[in-house]
Amino acid sequence: MTRATGRTRAPHNPRTPRTPRTRRSRSTRREWLAPSGLILLCLVPIAAGASRLGQLTAGAETSDNERFFDSPVPVIAHIVSVTVYCLLGALQFVPSLRRRPWHRRVGRVLLPAGLLAASTGLWMAFSPALPSHDGGALLVLRIVFGTSMIASLVLGFLAIRRGDVRVHSAWMTRAYAIALGAGTQVFTGLVGAILLGGEPDALAWAVLMGAGWVINLAVAEVVIRRRVAGSGPASRTSGRSAAASARLS
Repeated sequence: MTRATGRTRAPHNPRTPRTPRTRRSRSTRREWLAPSGLILLCLVPIAAGASRLGQLTAGAETSDNERFFDSPVPVIAHIVSVTVYCLLGALQFVPSLRRRPWHRRVGRVLLPAGLLAASTGLWMAFSPALPSHDGGALLVLRIVFGTSMIASLVLGFLAIRRGDVRVHSAWMTRAYAIALGAGTQVFTGLVGAILLGGEPDALAWAVLMGAGWVINLAVAEVVIRRRVAGSGPASRTSGRSAAASARLS
């Protein structure tokens, strides 16, 4: 016979306990969700730009793209710089990469790429052969958001030079949101065409294009505020120390 000990055996748990490796794997997948979404958002305008480059290379001039053949250099520079800026810029939102030297090195590529993308975009906004639905209202919006992107990049650069990581991150997020406007404008333009039942006029087209930029900036401000709310004095101090070390390296 066995003697009773008065102790009960703990019930068996069939679930596999979470190991540190499992938690890291889930965290890694979660931190790549937003960058993956950003890359998907910019694929349509990037594909359109690649198609435009193919037309310019092959000399396939038509009535729809003849304005690009009149001044191909800024068009090519804009497509290449925007592609580099949007794809590499999405990776800057990966938290683990922001804590590595990779973030700083890629930033040195993104700054000139973003400035070139914004400046060539402004150049093309004054093309004399724009489509009929590109009116004066859209020109004003392109000037406003184009110059805002340049200002955001400059302010972000100046902030990191003085070691203010939080302000640097905020301005660079706004600049990226403006650059990604073309991706959101694909959806706002599609929704507008459905609601209007056809091709919009110049004013409606300006509203739809402007909505793409406004939506992106609104989302960017939410991200910035959440980032600030989730960081405390300790992270601010460590971030400034890291930025100071980056300037000296």
